[in-house]
Amino acid sequence: MATFDAQLKESLPHLWRYGFSLTRAHHQTDDLVQDTVERGIRKRSLWDALHPLRPWLMKIELNIFRDKYRAQSRAREVAMEDDCDVGSDDRTVEARSELRAVMKRMNDLPDEQRQPLLLVSVGGLSYAQAAEVLDVPIGTIMSRISRARAFLNQEAMPQVPGIRSAT
Repeated sequence: MATFDAQLKESLPHLWRYGFSLTRAHHQTDDLVQDTVERGIRKRSLWDALHPLRPWLMKIELNIFRDKYRAQSRAREVAMEDDCDVGSDDRTVEARSELRAVMKRMNDLPDEQRQPLLLVSVGGLSYAQAAEVLDVPIGTIMSRISRARAFLNQEAMPQVPGIRSAT
């Protein structure tokens, strides 16, 4: 297993993408990741070296977000930034538009479904690791992600009236 420092460095892009999916603002994401890394380093002795570091850091990140940023977002709604770049910069206009639409639909998901979906799809965690981060059974994670994906797929499909036959 890699050292704490190596795993921390490898986790940074994942922490940033997951943090951005939570805050939807670059400056808040930077602060959230910085707070996460700082707390992770400070509490390094609590990490079990037999387990991967990224799920542990993501749990810290989620807890910091819940403590700090969620209370702020209740007071005012934060609009998602136009340059939503949770991945590579070479996306087409259509792909970026589609990504914004999906992220907007994700806002309609209840937290209990959005959090596991973000941990797995954006954070890159396994179902078992997401279950550990959220302190719920893996079956609950699978069920919540399934319901979230079904909702997103349902919303994504356009409502087109059926074509009637002329014969």
